[in-house]
Amino acid sequence: MSATETPSANTQPGVQVAESKLARLTNPQVPKSDLQTLAAGNRAFTADLYNKLREKDGNLIFSPYSISLALAMTYGGARTETAGQMADTLHFLLPEESLHPAFNALSQYLETLAQPPSSPQPTPTGEPPKGLQLDIANSIWGQKDFDFQQAYLDLLAQNYGTGLRLVDFNADPEVARQQINDWVSQQTQDKIQDLFPQGSLDANTRLALVNAIYFKASWMNAFNADQTQPDVFHLKDGNQVTVPMMASGEAAKFYARGTDYQVVGLPYLGNQSMMVILLPDQGKFDQVEASLDDQQLNVVLNSLQNKEIELSMPKFTIESQFSLPETLAAMGMPAAFDPAQADFSGMDGRRDLFISQVMHKAFVNVDESGTEAAAATGVAMSLTAVQETISVNVDRPFMFFIYEPTHGTILFAGRVLNPAQ
Repeated sequence: MSATETPSANTQPGVQVAESKLARLTNPQVPKSDLQTLAAGNRAFTADLYNKLREKDGNLIFSPYSISLALAMTYGGARTETAGQMADTLHFLLPEESLHPAFNALSQYLETLAQPPSSPQPTPTGEPPKGLQLDIANSIWGQKDFDFQQAYLDLLAQNYGTGLRLVDFNADPEVARQQINDWVSQQTQDKIQDLFPQGSLDANTRLALVNAIYFKASWMNAFNADQTQPDVFHLKDGNQVTVPMMASGEAAKFYARGTDYQVVGLPYLGNQSMMVILLPDQGKFDQVEASLDDQQLNVVLNSLQNKEIELSMPKFTIESQFSLPETLAAMGMPAAFDPAQADFSGMDGRRDLFISQVMHKAFVNVDESGTEAAAATGVAMSLTAVQETISVNVDRPFMFFIYEPTHGTILFAGRVLNPAQ
């Protein structure tokens, strides 16, 4: 490895970084059509992964953007059939020479959405409203004496803004695991902890690629906390729970009616992102959820129109954690996880690495003031070895998406089956 090993101010004390001599491209010249193509792939991957993860019971939250970004860094070192399977499964629709610059441009655009509050109105908690906070961070953790290709380090530096943090998985994988988890916790305001659980990294681990995303935003028009009252939420099995139900005639500004469902859009301060709620009609949740492929998701997101809405919806907090190798392999990229087939020779010049683990953890909290959400994805590489007013009562299971409409990127996706859990 020809990069210079230097301490980095962005890492924990004692962690060195192998840094490319190339800086991140801060203003990549990427056609708008490439960003739209990247976002279209993001929505298709969202639908595919949602339909796999929904097979698990209970509430759900994940960040398709975080997962795609972490795996894009991995894809940069994939070759032959491994690369083809990854591109198909992750819906990387651009050629690789355009894909990584597009990820770079989109990440930098999303970071520009962070802004100070534009309204002096206090939130229902009495605090001043917070502008959109959106932090996206990448890190790569490599075995300190392993020979990584300079071209791979350059790709990561130029397009993902990260050097290679040097740890010793071989001698002490537990110390390395704790260092990675501490970095994730720091980047997500302590919302995501223990991304890599004990035992998920071992002496054969040679590389861990990690993405962390933190989102916090106030509603453009906050709910009034004085109007939040206990009310009934109808579960899928016919039972009921009593939950804090928020009510507002101002928070929701967009609406659409589809076959067997309603769609509601709640913009965040600055009007550059929103939460989209997909509310199936009573008794239709399973049917609507099963039909949510990428085409239907596009229909849902593009159907919203300005409407006056009287909305009631529950406060909720959800945390989810997934180990994704089996899921991603079943979706179409088994070679990446098979020591006998994986080809990540773009990382080290040899076919001796495979993906041993993909961990994802996500959190979301929705209340009268707005939304706080965070997610992290870790990929471990191992050696082979305004018209009429509409009333919408979100009193039954629903799906939700945190969405950036300029390019159409879905940052978070999930469902609420029981807000009391």
